[in-house]
Amino acid sequence: MEKEVSDFIQDSGQIKKKFQPMNKTEKSILHDVVEVAGLTSISFGEDDECHYVRIFKKEFAPSDEELDSYHSGEEWDPQEAEDKRKLEELTQRQGEEAAQQGPVVDKYSHLIGKGAAKDAAHMLQANKTYGCVPVANKRDTGSTEEAMNEI
Repeated sequence: MEKEVSDFIQDSGQIKKKFQPMNKTEKSILHDVVEVAGLTSISFGEDDECHYVRIFKKEFAPSDEELDSYHSGEEWDPQEAEDKRKLEELTQRQGEEAAQQGPVVDKYSHLIGKGAAKDAAHMLQANKTYGCVPVANKRDTGSTEEAMNEI
């Protein structure tokens, strides 16, 4: 076992190594050898007969997703994991968008449109002279008769 671990350390191309299933004593010895060598070792498997050890170099520690796939008995595929993560993000974003729109918006979306409120909110601008009426507009220059004639 020590020779296999030593060869693994020397081989710069390998970042992880899977050992064959072994009994508890052998696994314990392997874990000790790996710990002394400064590597990470994790046991996987459901029962003692198929329980195996996988060792990793410290600088290439496995991610949580990778560990989950090993615990479930599957091989780790980084491309598949990336696709799965993107799909989860997409479904989460769609769920958030649906939660932001209330039931009223859904009910009347055929009348007001999907993005009408957002478009209207972007077009609104505050009146810069709100509350400030010029003095010339405050005085009525015409008479009541002139105003009645205009109407």
